[in-house]
Amino acid sequence: MKKVMVAGTFDLLHPGHVHFFKQAKKYGDWLVVVVARDRNVKKIKGHLPKHKERVRLQHVAAVATVNQVLLGGQGSIFAIIKKVRPQVICLGYDQRITVSQLQQELKRLAMKVKVVRLRPYKAKQYKSSLMKNYAVRKN
Repeated sequence: MKKVMVAGTFDLLHPGHVHFFKQAKKYGDWLVVVVARDRNVKKIKGHLPKHKERVRLQHVAAVATVNQVLLGGQGSIFAIIKKVRPQVICLGYDQRITVSQLQQELKRLAMKVKVVRLRPYKAKQYKSSLMKNYAVRKN
């Protein structure tokens, strides 16, 4: 069984996220989605997500394409990568880490994992930051 892993915040789950999962699933048989911890989101993005990590985990688990969903660790993403042991890691089009940065770190950890950057799905319409701004204006 070929495991594919993706990771992210997945706050305000939207069609862009669902498309991201479908794209990733094409690289293997088993899709593992790692949902970022609230404190890591705050550290990386500078603010807490709208939904708590357990709620985001439940929303992602309800997506048919997803085979397994896990909460990320409290620190580095590499601990969960070691635990999951995927053959492929798919990055979202807007995730900050580059393919080469991730490949270098995986090589340093003696892990052979293919890293792929996926395409956006209607990025001007389905991007979490845009969706949040729209939700704020609507209310």
